[in-house]
Amino acid sequence: MGMESSGSTRSDDGRRTLGRSGIEVSALGFGCWAIGGEWASPDGQPLGWGKVDDDESVRAIRRALDLGVTFFDTADAYGTGHSERVLARALGKRRADVVVATKWGNVIDEERRLAVGSDDSPEYARRALTASLRRLDTDHIDLYQLHISDADPERAARLRDTCEEFVREGLVRAYAWSTDDPERAAVFAEGEHCAAVQHRLNVLQDAPEMLALCEESGLASINRSPLAMGLLTGRRGPGRSLEAGDIRSRPPAWLPGFGDGGADPQWLARVDALRSVLTSGGRTLAQGALAWLWARSPRTVPIPGFRSVAQAEENAGALAQGPLTAGQLTEIDDALGR
Repeated sequence: MGMESSGSTRSDDGRRTLGRSGIEVSALGFGCWAIGGEWASPDGQPLGWGKVDDDESVRAIRRALDLGVTFFDTADAYGTGHSERVLARALGKRRADVVVATKWGNVIDEERRLAVGSDDSPEYARRALTASLRRLDTDHIDLYQLHISDADPERAARLRDTCEEFVREGLVRAYAWSTDDPERAAVFAEGEHCAAVQHRLNVLQDAPEMLALCEESGLASINRSPLAMGLLTGRRGPGRSLEAGDIRSRPPAWLPGFGDGGADPQWLARVDALRSVLTSGGRTLAQGALAWLWARSPRTVPIPGFRSVAQAEENAGALAQGPLTAGQLTEIDDALGR
C-alpha cells in the first residue's frame, strides 16, 4: 500500500477532480451531518450528533470557505432537511463558488424530525430532488448521491438512469452512490455521469477493494468517517460520556468503535499506537488522519464533520500540510499489523 502514481487527480495546490466529471473541488470537503442537529428513528434511536448552534454552524462554513474549502456534503435526511437549510443560509451569494453534494433515499418527516423509512423508486428520487433544491435555495445539485447503502442493485440501475435524466435536465451535474459495497458502487459506475462513490475510509478502517474500483472506473473516493466518528480527533477518551441526542451514545450495529459506555478502549489503543506518526510535523491527530487519506490514494476527498469554527479551522489546516509520505504509510501499516 503506497502512493499510487497512475491517474493522479491531486494537484500540488490541494485540489482534486470528482472522477471523470471535470468538477474541481478542494482536496478536503466538509461533511454536514452534525450541523443538522438532532433527529431520530421512530423507535427513538438518535441519528444526529446532538444539539447544534445554527449561528456557529454558519460561521464555521464561512470560515471554511475563507480557508479554501469548496466542497460541502450534506443529505436531505440530516436533521430532516435542517442541514441543507443551514448550508444554504451560510453559502448565500457564494453558492457559485462551491460544489454542493446532497443525498436522497431516506423518507423524512420534517415536522417530527424523524427518518421514517426509505424509498428507492424513481418517482421518489424526483420528489426528493425537488425538495432538496428548494431547501438548498439553488437550481442544481453538483453531486447527487443515493443514500440507501444496501439498495437492490437492479432497482439501483433504474435510479442510475433516473440520475442521467436529471443531468440531461440540468438539475444535477454528476451523481454517486453512498455505499460500502464495491459491487453496488460498480452498478452506478456504469453511468456516464457517475463521478464518485462515497464510502467509509479512515486510517483504522481501510477499503482497498473500493479504492481499486475507483481507480479502475475513474471515480473519486469521497470518504465519510475520515476521523472514525471522532476517535481520531483525540477528544474521545475512555469513559467520556456522550449526550443523549448523539448517535454514538447508542451506537447502531453499523457503527463500530463505540459501546454504551462511550469510545471502545481497544479502538482507543489503536489510535494511541498511531499517534506519534500522525502528529509528526506539527500536525494535530485529526490533521494526520486526513493526511493519511490523501497519501492512501490520489482520488480521496475526505469529508470530516464539524460543529464549530475551531473544528473548521483545524480540519482546513490539514490542507496546508498535504499528504503523509510513503514511509509513514508503511510505519502505520506495521503498527496496525496490516
